[in-house]
Amino acid sequence: MSDNHSDPTKAATDPQAGSPSEPAGGPPPDPAESILTVSNLAKTFRIGFFRKKVEAVKGVSFDVRRGEIFGLLGPNGAGKTTSIKCILRLIHADAGEITIFGRPAGDREAVRRLGYMPENPYVYQYLKPLEFLDLCGRLMGMTPKDRARRADLMLERVGLAHAKDRPIGKFSKGMMQRVGLAQALLHDPELLVLDEPMSGLDPVGRKEVRDLLIEQRERGKTLIFTSHILSDVEMLCDRVTILRDGLVTASGTLDALLHRGQRRFEVQLGDLTEETRQALSSYGTLAAHGASWIVSVDGEGGVQPVLRAALDGGARVEAVSPHRETLESYFVRDPQSGAAAPSAPRA
Repeated sequence: MSDNHSDPTKAATDPQAGSPSEPAGGPPPDPAESILTVSNLAKTFRIGFFRKKVEAVKGVSFDVRRGEIFGLLGPNGAGKTTSIKCILRLIHADAGEITIFGRPAGDREAVRRLGYMPENPYVYQYLKPLEFLDLCGRLMGMTPKDRARRADLMLERVGLAHAKDRPIGKFSKGMMQRVGLAQALLHDPELLVLDEPMSGLDPVGRKEVRDLLIEQRERGKTLIFTSHILSDVEMLCDRVTILRDGLVTASGTLDALLHRGQRRFEVQLGDLTEETRQALSSYGTLAAHGASWIVSVDGEGGVQPVLRAALDGGARVEAVSPHRETLESYFVRDPQSGAAAPSAPRA
């Protein structure tokens, strides 16, 4: 369930915690280390006059590893935002266990090390961007010097330096998203939790945000985000978990989920006789495509038998194209899956 007025400052913590703006030293982290673990998370809401029960999350489990971009996906109402709010203790789970950096959810030290951008950032309309970021920095315990330095840097990085003296209430939807992203990055957190960060952005803005998220991963940061823009997920995510109706239906790397090691090929043919069509149907899926026919086969090894059968039947070969499954086709292919799919092996 999405809250349209989530306050990004709610995940802030004690100002006595010190400035978190400088990266910690020490030995290189283990890339396979899970810094966020969610086990059997459950949350039920009661809504309306009759207090009807709505099970938003039903035993959800997943982990996020250090240095990766992790996608939490699913249709509207799947439980993505509810899961994130439970992780951040913006709402309390009914059951389950959540650990962040090995500490319980809500632990001040753990919260100090993460940044959060809600789906619809609520920002004080009369403040200017620098004033708002200064407020967020004070809530995070940053020093005045660090607040000023990081605020200017983040506004420049999200493309709002030109509007830093404009009241936020005059901003467009896309500019508001950029302000929300700037406050999430302000204290240089180790873990970024972003709920629909691409919402309201134009194509140029989406590319700029994608580049910024990749830059954060290259700096060793860990990111978890939700998105309805599946092409962005494919370009960014190392692993994903897919939710439907509050349940995990699939989890793993995109290559494993989309069977990218087993590519499909499409052979486009013309001048097919009825006899040849019947012969080709035994090799794969046969479908009409305008005046032509397309035979879909699994793997490169299935192409040659189709070509031989087609040429023997006097058909004309028009094209042979490799076909990779996308997240969109995955959702269309299996829209009502309710059983958990096997997870990809842990690296």
